[in-house]
Amino acid sequence: MAEGSSGGKDTNMAVLAHVLGIFLGFIGPLIIYLVTPAEGYTKTQAREALNFWIMVTIVYVIGSILLFIIVGGLIMAAAGIYGLIMAIIAAMACSKGEDWKYPISWRLVK
Repeated sequence: MAEGSSGGKDTNMAVLAHVLGIFLGFIGPLIIYLVTPAEGYTKTQAREALNFWIMVTIVYVIGSILLFIIVGGLIMAAAGIYGLIMAIIAAMACSKGEDWKYPISWRLVK
């Protein structure tokens, strides 16, 4: 288990923060981040998921603006596939209690 991870509920909530991003975008990780009371494994992973899904949302907005050009659809498809794959990898890492950082993500929430 990773440092700061106590397993059990913390691990499950961290996995949930990453998986909710697939279905709810940045809203799911934001809820987990806001309801987690103390700094710890769950809050750190929820922050990581929140930053990632905010970035994916920004890329979706840029893609929708560029949708008038064919490249917008490709950008949105690539962001969706990347988001799905990275969220699954993150959830699997968190289920093992590992600290996960997305390889490409803007750190907007500190």
